[in-house]
This record gives sequence, structure tokens and C-alpha cells, in this order.
Amino acid sequence: MHTRGLRRTYTRRRRATVVALDDLTFTVVQNEIHGLLGPNGAGKTTLVEILSTVLLPSAGTARVLGRDVVADAGAVRALVGLVLGGDRGLYDRLTARRNLLFWGALYRLDGRTARARADALLERVGLGDRAGDPVEGFSRGMRQRLHLARGLLHEPRVLFLDEPTSGLDPVAATAFRGLVRDLRAEGRTFLLATHDMDEAAALCDRVTLIDRGRMLLTGDPAGAARFLGDGECVDLDDPGPALTGPLELLPGVTGVEHRDGGALRVHTAGRDATRRVLAWLLDRDVLTARRGRPTLEEVYLRAVGDRGMRV
Repeated sequence: MHTRGLRRTYTRRRRATVVALDDLTFTVVQNEIHGLLGPNGAGKTTLVEILSTVLLPSAGTARVLGRDVVADAGAVRALVGLVLGGDRGLYDRLTARRNLLFWGALYRLDGRTARARADALLERVGLGDRAGDPVEGFSRGMRQRLHLARGLLHEPRVLFLDEPTSGLDPVAATAFRGLVRDLRAEGRTFLLATHDMDEAAALCDRVTLIDRGRMLLTGDPAGAARFLGDGECVDLDDPGPALTGPLELLPGVTGVEHRDGGALRVHTAGRDATRRVLAWLLDRDVLTARRGRPTLEEVYLRAVGDRGMRV
């Protein structure tokens, strides 16, 4: 999956132009789980809609498994599954099985094949005993599972997932991630749009962070800290209030973050600054500290910036 110079603009009332994607070039390697990260309004949904042929690009190109999403849209649709979640795409008055059979007909599956796949998928996502129940009685988590089953019905090679574990309890979310890994082992490729940094770090082979339609970084989650240069962290579980102020004044300290339970995370500009902080702590009889790199969530916050509730 590859995009080159992808651009999408919208024209609002009063003829104002909004740029949703701005010269976006990125690649998803076949048979990987790729995380798509970004704040609300970053362009994630627009990108997924273009790659799944729901939306046309304003400029640039996008290809899925070598097929152009505009020139060969029909072939692309047969290769991809779109799992948006929420209430969209499900019919409350139909049973779970009937929902899948309806979509099987849209995918032009014959009746026997559709029934066999529907029953197998309902068992696989843990809804086998609720196959005959109307969807209107399903919880959000059950709907999420049914969405995944629907996305897999025509056996796509590429799956687009939008917040797939939203509404799932921790046990169900863990099982869902395990299912995604199993499907990847079967040869499928995933583009996962999520705001859950822990999920992205645990599940994704690589991540791409976009904001205002442009790519900020791409790479493996563990190496995303490279976006911040040589910055490191020192974690203190119980430093005591007397240390906080002086720590912020040490050369090379870029910030001191207060955490739950009185813990601190000291952000440094690099290895030399980290050594300076550790030596300073040792001189003050602080014998327990952990050295590490910024997490994916911290990279995200630093890259996107503090914009509060603004979109």
C-alpha cells in the first residue's frame, strides 16, 4: 500500500477551502500491522476513505497491492475490508447472522458460501451463541466484534480498522488484538487508526503520525523517540518535593513531569544530560532511578503540541 503526493481538499460554505491531506506520501508494507496516529481532524479518516475507494483524491496517487484506487477501484474493493465501528453499517432489527448474510449478498457471495463464512466468523469473534439475536440488543463491544466479522466476510487481504477496541472491556480488547495478530499471520495487512498509544505500541509493527494532513514521522513504535532527537528520560518513584525545583534548573533538563503517586519523569536533551542528572541525584542519596527513552505517547504529545480540546 503506497501513496505519493496525496492531496484532498474540501470546499465549505463561503467558498473556504479546507486541506484534509496535504502532499502525503507514505508506505504500508505488505503483511504488517501499521498504526495511523493523529489528533482529531488530522486526516486519518480521509486517508482511509481514499484507500478504500470511498472518496476520490484531489491530487496524487494511491495504490493498494499494486492496484490504483481510482483507475482500478473495483479490484481494490475486492481486496480490502473496512471496519469503521460504531453503529454505521449494522441493521438493528436484523440478527447478527442476517446482517452478515446481507453483506454477503452485496459482496456477491453465493448463499451457501455466505452462510458458512458467517457462522464461522461469528464463532471466531465470540458471537456464535448470539448469532440469532437482533443487533439492537448488542452492546458496543459486541457491535465492534460484528463489524470485524463483516469486514472479513469476503476474505480481504487488507483491512482498515478505525478504533477497533473502542468499547471493549480489557479482556475482550486483549482477545481482539490476539485475533488481529492471528489474521496477520494468515497473510493479511492492517492499517489501524487509533488514539490508544498503548495499543499502537503493543500491536503495530510500524506507526505513522499525521497532523493537518501531513506526515510528521513514520517508523517502529520503539524507535519513534528518534523524532525527539537524542532526548532521554529519568524516572523517579519517590523523589521528595525538595528535588523538583533544582532538577528543572539543571543544564540539559528539558522538562520535569509530575506523575501519579508523587513520581517524576525528568526529560533530558541527551545522554550527557542524563548522566548529569543521575550524578546529581546520587550526590543527594537518591539511589533508585530508571533511565529510558520517551514513550510513543510522549512523542505524540510533543509532535502534535498542547492544543487541549481544540480540533
